[in-house]
Amino acid sequence: MSEPIITQCPICRKQVALGDRHFPFCSDRCREVDLGNWAMERYTIPGDPIDINDLDLE
Repeated sequence: MSEPIITQCPICRKQVALGDRHFPFCSDRCREVDLGNWAMERYTIPGDPIDINDLDLE
């Protein structure tokens, strides 16, 4: 049998295996912390801002 793939939780750095219930997080708490970070705009995607008025939505 092969070894499980182990990585670190992106929030607390605790080890977590591929296939674990909360993967890639170690727990619901870390998953919710990550979601909160996105909601509070602590994470950003690099690039120039997009002006919504320049989008062709029709």
